[in-house]
Amino acid sequence: MLLKHTKGKAFGLMISGVILLICTVLSITLGYTDTNIKIAIQAFQHFDGSNEHIIIQDMRLPRALIAAAIGSSLAIAGALMQALMKNPLASPDIIGINAGAGFFIVVAMMVFSVNSLHAFTWIAFAGAATAAFIVYFFSGTGGGGLTPLRLTLAGAAIAALFSSLTQGLLVMDESALEQALFWLAGSVQGRKLEILLSVLPYLVIATIIAFLLAQKINILTMGEDIAKGLGQQTGVVKLMIAVSFVLLAGGSVAVAGPIGFIGIIVPHIVRSLVGNDYRWVLPYCSVLGGILLLLADIGARYIIMPEEVPVGVMTAFIGTPFFIYIARKGGYAS
Repeated sequence: MLLKHTKGKAFGLMISGVILLICTVLSITLGYTDTNIKIAIQAFQHFDGSNEHIIIQDMRLPRALIAAAIGSSLAIAGALMQALMKNPLASPDIIGINAGAGFFIVVAMMVFSVNSLHAFTWIAFAGAATAAFIVYFFSGTGGGGLTPLRLTLAGAAIAALFSSLTQGLLVMDESALEQALFWLAGSVQGRKLEILLSVLPYLVIATIIAFLLAQKINILTMGEDIAKGLGQQTGVVKLMIAVSFVLLAGGSVAVAGPIGFIGIIVPHIVRSLVGNDYRWVLPYCSVLGGILLLLADIGARYIIMPEEVPVGVMTAFIGTPFFIYIARKGGYAS
């Protein structure tokens, strides 16, 4: 169902915001330890040190906020990549951005014994930027120019390369294997709020940049010649788009590991709702990305209770059939 009118799109965005709030509340209250909204309110108004109150304050609230922020960031990053690369199958995980950031962090952890949250942030940014540069460079060399197919193939190859290198490092140091593998699966479980706060300024800045570029992205997607004819400095716009999605994807990996498929599922759903106007696509991605990751995280708590499935496994379970579907449809979900 395509929302054609501005009022309808605004109303839909407002409803989506309410759903995001509801999902956040559900994330705080649902899980192995039985709690409800009343207990959650008491945990913040009249904290008594009970097990339920500690779980809500120290575990579930940070987890819910992290899931909402990371889901939002990955969805916006996916939309930006699809616009920049003119490739409906582009996303941080498919093109290798997540794998690059993850590899850099594993190298920092295992080779250089880095354990600083602030350092992880910059290392993830460096890995994401390196992966993006390599993919863009190799897919643009040779005859034929830069095409969606070449970007997808180059991205898949780079993702496989970084994943193989990461696994090779883990085999060499089995003592760090369990911790690293759980992190690489993508998870918001057990993450502290301080981890999110360390990258939140970069995520906010990147999101603001993306929103400010929305109209320019609309023009750019019409074709580079048209954009230049309208006076747009396409090189500057492309650079700002790339900086934005590198910050969003790299920051997300630094917090929660390489969570896949959010960046490809959400933009396609959003375009089926509001069309290709990035002034609406990006805000909707921000909200629906948070909703999807929150719901995936809630579901991950119940699959093998009392144990939990990493949320990255849940998003892969949801996203793989969706990716196959849009690939069979020629890259478009509608």
